Amino acid sequence: MVLLRELLGETLRRRRRAQKRTLRDVSKQANVSLGYLSEIERGHKEPSSELLASVCGALQVRLSEVLAEVSREVAIHERGEETPQGRQVAVLPLPRDKAASSSEAQEEVLRRRRALSAAPASIAQVRSRHRRGEVTDSVVRAAA
Repeated sequence: MVLLRELLGETLRRRRRAQKRTLRDVSKQANVSLGYLSEIERGHKEPSSELLASVCGALQVRLSEVLAEVSREVAIHERGEETPQGRQVAVLPLPRDKAASSSEAQEEVLRRRRALSAAPASIAQVRSRHRRGEVTDSVVRAAA
């Protein structure tokens, strides 16, 4: 199974090697440490969007092109085919059903209302309930 960071690293490495450039050259131009760029290419680190944009700038490729290439490999896996490297790609599950998430939100609202209805006698009790996550910051401010 391959992670998204591994696919991204492989794509960046392919692009760099196609230009016959060294890690040192790209890391200097992207203002990224050599070791960190190496870890990104090996799929050990997941770069931030800013760092990824900087590396793409150093490679003179569009960020959208790199992401599209990675996206195509993920799509291949989702169709049940193998990627060009012969690996399977880890795909996150689809977002949960909206109905399930809305019922959880309703349960949370009810839990907070019950917590508010059982009003404590002192500010110390309010703070204690706040630490346990039973009441919000606004309740603590109101009790103070």
